[in-house]
Order: sequence, then C-alpha cells, then structure tokens
Amino acid sequence: MKTGRDPFPYLLLIPAILLVGLIAAWPIIETFRLSFTDASMRPTQEYVGMENYTKFFNRDFWPVISRTLIWTTLSVSLKLILGLLGAVLLNAAVPGRALFRVLIMPPWVVPIAVGCFMWAWLYNGQFGMISGLGQRIGLFSGPFEFLAYKQAAFISTVVTDVWIGTPLVALYLLAAMQTVPTDLYEAAWTDGASRFYRFRRITLPLLMPSIATMALLSTIWTFNSFDIIWILTEGGPRGATTTMIIDTYRTAISRFRYGEGAARAVMILICLSVLSAVYLAMLLRMTRKGRAK
Repeated sequence: MKTGRDPFPYLLLIPAILLVGLIAAWPIIETFRLSFTDASMRPTQEYVGMENYTKFFNRDFWPVISRTLIWTTLSVSLKLILGLLGAVLLNAAVPGRALFRVLIMPPWVVPIAVGCFMWAWLYNGQFGMISGLGQRIGLFSGPFEFLAYKQAAFISTVVTDVWIGTPLVALYLLAAMQTVPTDLYEAAWTDGASRFYRFRRITLPLLMPSIATMALLSTIWTFNSFDIIWILTEGGPRGATTTMIIDTYRTAISRFRYGEGAARAVMILICLSVLSAVYLAMLLRMTRKGRAK
C-alpha cells in the first residue's frame, strides 16, 4: 500500500512553472533590479539605492497617482453601471434580443486604435461632429477643441475608455445573470414581488461575485491603459491626462531613463497588487457569507 503523494503530477507542472518563470517572473525581477540603478543609454550602470523612488515621490507621485486613481475610478464605475444596465436590458424578453446582443459588440471588437482615431475625429473642433452639433444648438459660440483643454481632455479620454470597455462588461454580466435559477424569480413573482424588488433581492446579490471579478479585471485594464490616452492626447494638455503608465513610458522610453522608469513600473505593480489583495479579501468574505446562508 502506497503512502504519501505521487510526485508524478508535480513533475508535469515543471514545464509550466519554467515557462511562467521566463515570461513573468524574470522580467519582474529584472525590473526590480533596474529600479535601483541609474540605467540609461550609457553602457554602464551604477547602484543608486532608493534615489529613483525618492525622485518619484518628491516630484511626481501625488499629482500622477491621484490623476490615475480618479481616471480609473471614474472609468471603471461608469463601465460597471452601464454594463449592468445593458445586461439587464439584454436579458429582458423583448423581440430582437439576439440582434441587440450582436450590435453591442462593435466598440469592443473594433481595434482600439481605430476606435480612438474615430473619437479623435469626433472631438476635433474644426470638423468634429460634437463641436459642430454644439454650435448648431447654441452650446458653443465657436469651434471647441475638446482635447486642447485640461478638463475637457480628461473627460474625453474617460468617455472613450467607457465606450470601448462597456460592451465586454455587459456581456460578462449578462452571462452571469443567465445562470441565476429561474425558480427564484418564479417564487418571488408568485409572492407578488415587483421587478425592482426581484432585481435587488435576487439578481444583484447573486451577481456580486461576478461584479467583483469584473471590477478587478476592469480596474487592472484601465489602470494599465496606455493606447487610448496616448492616441488621443499623449498625456496632455499640460499633463492633464498623464497617468502612471504614461509617465512611466515617457520616463523610460522617451527620456531613456530606464532606472527611473523601472521604479515607476514597480510602483504600478505594487498598486495593482494591493488592489488584487483587496479584491481577494472581498471575494473570500462574500463566499463565506454565501456559505453561511
């Protein structure tokens, strides 16, 4: 009779572990190493300790991190709200429901660069549709360049990100919504419960794990979003849309300060790790509550 565990399954995991180590672990370790050096275009590197982190905290940290958190929070919140509303509407028993589910996909299916160039055209003050419509109804006295003003540019990047990301959130929540047992709705309907009551007491509680999962994924994607902001504004005007990922790119790639850029990349990793830990704690708490009930 055998005792202990068979080591063969663990041996089968070795190739996958090595692959993950090469793809993920080694670049992270190398980034940590570079963050403590003055790496640049020069062939030599010198150890500088915490100098790169000190520069970031003393000069750029609070404006950049606050702008990143506001941009991420606003975008993710709107995507979750609109996605949940879209999932409810797509789940309703109405004629042509399948067609609506197909029509909601283009913003997410279209390449991000194409979608961003389309929005850049819409935001253009000279020939953009939004500026022209605003002038026609009397909202603007003349051509309005949305991407030339700090607040307008910031809001414009949020709107573009929400337009691109909402369809995926809606379809994900729609799939989760369709797993809710119909018996619960039938029992609540028999007891005279209204649609809003059924949504609040049945649908929403059962969707919370899926909403939490999508909130985490959307937060990571939005926090790391580079292409939308770069194509529309390149972080301008005057840094109004410069998030941590844009600041990292400018420091490491545009200015060739690889050590400082690596330090900023480490800060991004730390921020996302904290968010992931909070998500796991919330998910564990919801799971325990569900088991208790």
